[in-house]
Amino acid sequence: MNKTRQQELTHWLKQQSIISRRWLTASRLLGVVSGVLIVAQAWILARILNHMIMENIPREALLLPFTLLVLIFILRSWVVWMRERVGFHAGTHIRFEIRRRVLDRLQQAGPAWIQGKPAGSWATLILEQIDDMHDFYARYLPQMALAASVPLLIVITLFPINWAAALILLGTAPLIPLFMAMVGMGAADANRRNFKALARLSGHFLDRLRGMETLRIFGRGAAETDNIRHASQDFRSRTMEVLRLAFLSSGVLEFFTSLSIAVVAVYFGFSYLGELDFGHYGTSVTLFAGFLALVLAPEFFQPLRDLGTFYHAKAQAIGAADSLKTFMEAPLAHPQRGEITLKADEPVTLTASNLILKSPEGAVLAGPLNFTLPAGQRVVLVGRSGSGKSSLINVLSGFLPYEGSLRVNGIELSDLDPDAWRAVISWVGQNPQLPAATLRDNILLSRPDASEEALQTVLEKAWVNEFLPMLPDGLETQPGDQAVRLSVGQAQRVAVARALLSPCKLLLLDEPSASLDAHSEQRVMQALNDASRQQSTLMVTHQLENLADWDAIWVMQDGQIIEQGTYAALSTAQGAFADLLAHRQEEI
Repeated sequence: MNKTRQQELTHWLKQQSIISRRWLTASRLLGVVSGVLIVAQAWILARILNHMIMENIPREALLLPFTLLVLIFILRSWVVWMRERVGFHAGTHIRFEIRRRVLDRLQQAGPAWIQGKPAGSWATLILEQIDDMHDFYARYLPQMALAASVPLLIVITLFPINWAAALILLGTAPLIPLFMAMVGMGAADANRRNFKALARLSGHFLDRLRGMETLRIFGRGAAETDNIRHASQDFRSRTMEVLRLAFLSSGVLEFFTSLSIAVVAVYFGFSYLGELDFGHYGTSVTLFAGFLALVLAPEFFQPLRDLGTFYHAKAQAIGAADSLKTFMEAPLAHPQRGEITLKADEPVTLTASNLILKSPEGAVLAGPLNFTLPAGQRVVLVGRSGSGKSSLINVLSGFLPYEGSLRVNGIELSDLDPDAWRAVISWVGQNPQLPAATLRDNILLSRPDASEEALQTVLEKAWVNEFLPMLPDGLETQPGDQAVRLSVGQAQRVAVARALLSPCKLLLLDEPSASLDAHSEQRVMQALNDASRQQSTLMVTHQLENLADWDAIWVMQDGQIIEQGTYAALSTAQGAFADLLAHRQEEI
């Protein structure tokens, strides 16, 4: 990572601190108060020692200074505790807001954009990388203010007492941030590589875990185990590289801090021996000045040492922010957002003219397409894998860009309000997603205020009632992660019930019967066949049976619709659909 990129990421990270400006300001102010208490504590301690040693004042006469010193100790501890609490709250607040923005952007990007990365990589981005930015806001940013204010306060205190000690501290102080920055640039680059390795490992492991049965069937289990082992070893070595740099940074800080304090101690030692006669103002160096300088010298460097300790938090945050900033600033597939909404009682008619489907990166996926889906019509879209069928579904959902014209009731799709348009669409795919806690919550996901009567109606239409008695808690059964407690057919029927519960103007079906057994396929298709008659419907499928009563069939090949017609007309003609039927019969 070059220096310019690091500066960009640091600037972006600091911009996010505006989210919790009030708490960060409070943390900085508490740090300044802590610095004032440090000076007061050292001043009283040096004064007590000077009274006891040089002036022979009895201890009983120093009761008040001792009491004041104890109170300052207690007050300083409380201020430090409060500063930690306030900083932690600021970091938590900023992480929460950044995670909310990332999730909102993922929702805007849509499934077509998200599928470019494995699920494990997105999990790493949302969970671990955002969490690794916590210390940057909770500790590093407040510590930066503390590293500037406390040393300055100590120098201002020492200069009227002994200017030589103040100059020694001022002269050696820049060495610490200089070497800290040199080590930190390497640490930021190592963290960035570490996060990339972690994202690869997470995505690799999750994908292999999901496909474990397939890997076993084809005898690839041992090979994939070796791949995971190599990816883990790569991540382990990169993690150790980060730790080496962190220890190096700490070692550099400790070396220069010890050297600087030693120089101050040597100066006062030779001054008391009469070898050095400078730094004071007319009188010889006093014991009070020496005690005060030696007590404050470690405190002078402590904020810088703490900043160095937390500097790895900055390097870690920069590494995490690299992919995070890239994602947040990447152009989405649908940057334009119209404001037009459809009339409430108007059915949907789709018309495409020279429509070209494009990927989020701008590559052409399919087209040009020319078609019309009249209101209330039921159309089946068939074709071989890779011909562009699912891409068309994603464009109609507003999740992929396009060129040409795609009109909804005469209005260009890009001019419609995306949220309002998706509110009138129902979609059922081949991989049912049941994110809510129970089956009831999953069905009511899009319409939580539905009546019990409406719920029971869709349960019957989707044939969910057929397997519901076999579940331990009925509708309150928890499907588990990835619906592991249900078969694919049962989960698909729950998804169909959810789609049927929300009235829509356009029903999009993307391989709804894929991966289903014969019984589940029959039930799901029966439910969808009944539901498809209530609005305009477009179904993508590889299953060519039971399509005779659909209004039209479109055949896609090499990114274009090459045939349109009824089932009877296309099946008897010599063409692409007849070839697909023959190929399907051979498979059966």
